[in-house]
Amino acid sequence: MKRLVGGGTGRDLAAGGRWEREAGVRRIRCVGAVVTDGRGRLLLIRRGSAPGRGRWSLPGGRVEPGETDEVALVREMAEETGLEIAVGSRLGQIELPAGDDAVYDIVDHLGRVVGGVPRAGDDAVDLGWFEDLRPLAAAGRLTDGLLTVLTEWGIAAAHPDGPAEPDRSAEPG
Repeated sequence: MKRLVGGGTGRDLAAGGRWEREAGVRRIRCVGAVVTDGRGRLLLIRRGSAPGRGRWSLPGGRVEPGETDEVALVREMAEETGLEIAVGSRLGQIELPAGDDAVYDIVDHLGRVVGGVPRAGDDAVDLGWFEDLRPLAAAGRLTDGLLTVLTEWGIAAAHPDGPAEPDRSAEPG
């Protein structure tokens, strides 16, 4: 995984779900949401499909043709989590391999829950609110590099005794 410093690279990145060709690499524009509740817990989904099948990750997905990042993120959150969000500021951008000739170009934004009922859907098989991601990372249950990126962005809580299992007992707030 490559973190793009400063939230960008100076290149024109793919927009509206179109792929940009750069040195033979197909770029697939994606978005992700960093959503916390009133207790500081981070919302994660357990992926039901590649990449990262079976691992916990941020909710999000591909930007469809004609969509802005914000519209795509609202749609993906509703599909994967049942939650309606207000899209906040852009946190950063990462690249993940997507096969031999492709890369996922992922832009992550803050999100705030404004409605909905939490439920896993679409390609998410589970969802939960986490205080500490380190136990998941240590057990290989977190998508590769996620803890590092979130820590760099000041997101991952540093609770030494956080639960390794998701807390489904409370609504966001």
